[in-house]
Amino acid sequence: MNADVTPQRASTRRVFARYLAFEAPSWVLLGVVLAVLMRGWGLTLPVAALVLGLWVLKDLALFPVLRIAYEPGGGSGGVENLIGALATVSAELAPEGWVRIGAERWRARVSRQHAPVPVGAAVRVVAVEGLLLRVEPTPG
Repeated sequence: MNADVTPQRASTRRVFARYLAFEAPSWVLLGVVLAVLMRGWGLTLPVAALVLGLWVLKDLALFPVLRIAYEPGGGSGGVENLIGALATVSAELAPEGWVRIGAERWRARVSRQHAPVPVGAAVRVVAVEGLLLRVEPTPG
């Protein structure tokens, strides 16, 4: 790596390369579809080139918005970041039900000694088991 390339820029380049690797197959597929349309329906080369060019420009313009999804860990850090998060019960936990963390709805289970937990109560995530959250009521 060059001395003038900062670790931040190198990371951005790797993320951009990853983004391109995911987007390039759609460009190839669109090219094939456009070639078929040129041959079968009389689509002209300039129109096909314009469509393909606009499609690629659209993907490049979306990179700043989608970048976080292509960073290692998907930008979220994984489900382990849910441990310790506060949730609101959206369907009574008796002992299983549903909780809401931000805009997401998760299946959750509380220990039988704490069940039932009513709708609207606050709970804290203590463990993640696949797509099921283990929660416990928060004091107060």
